[in-house]
Amino acid sequence: MRRRLSPLLRQRAFELLLLAVFAGLLFGARALAQAAAAQDTPAAQHAAPAGGDNKDSFDFFSDKPVNSAAVVLLPPEKSKWLTVGAPLGLIGFFFAINFIVWRLVPFDSHSIDLNLRQLPPAAKRGIAMAVGLFGVAFAFGASEIWYQMQVYGSAEAFFAQMSLGQLIVMTHAHLFGFTTSFFIIGIPFSMQFNQLKSYQWVFPVGLAASLTDVISWWGIKYIAPSFEDVSIFCGCLFSVSYIWMLIGLLRVLLFPEMIWASDKDSAARLSARRAGNKP
Repeated sequence: MRRRLSPLLRQRAFELLLLAVFAGLLFGARALAQAAAAQDTPAAQHAAPAGGDNKDSFDFFSDKPVNSAAVVLLPPEKSKWLTVGAPLGLIGFFFAINFIVWRLVPFDSHSIDLNLRQLPPAAKRGIAMAVGLFGVAFAFGASEIWYQMQVYGSAEAFFAQMSLGQLIVMTHAHLFGFTTSFFIIGIPFSMQFNQLKSYQWVFPVGLAASLTDVISWWGIKYIAPSFEDVSIFCGCLFSVSYIWMLIGLLRVLLFPEMIWASDKDSAARLSARRAGNKP
């Protein structure tokens, strides 16, 4: 019979694993930065001397054999492991994140009870404005996607013209924006509807989808255009998640007279309304 690790040893092993993951991320980010800097070095430093000869120019009507250096070599067709398996693996990564979070942080019906209607007016106004402004930001983000598709025609063409340095900047900006926006709206939403087990998935699922979406951009550029399907799936998922939380919070904060079945105090407020008292 195998001996199980003690809780303290399991905790230490998990801490070391987290430390290794973050160290790997730091070294990986440094390697990416170095590669991007080498790629984006001004072309003038590598340009051929001016006034060079033109002996390798191709003459269509000449009888001379074609210079092999002028032949365009098409890359070999990528295998199904990359075009199909890799996107499916990224989808599996999305579900794995949610599974790990579910295992590490199980549902607890005895969490802190918070009712946003009882917050001070300034807090309710500020939260409502922040939620609304993040919604506006998401709308402009959607319009940017439409704009880029109109300019480049496809996600593959858009990421093909993007340098590694630009992709690093875009990844940083979107991960920062996604995390901030989902954190600001997800915390009050999850605390307001802490009694509903299904609602406790909206915040983490949306955030996991946004992370997977950003990873899919790297897949589109460096592996296969089929990662665009993953990006579309995750984009729709985190958009629905965000809109769901946005509607729920704005309804509670700006329209307190509305009573929905998802409200934790819906029964008491309906009873007070029937009795003629203000809910």
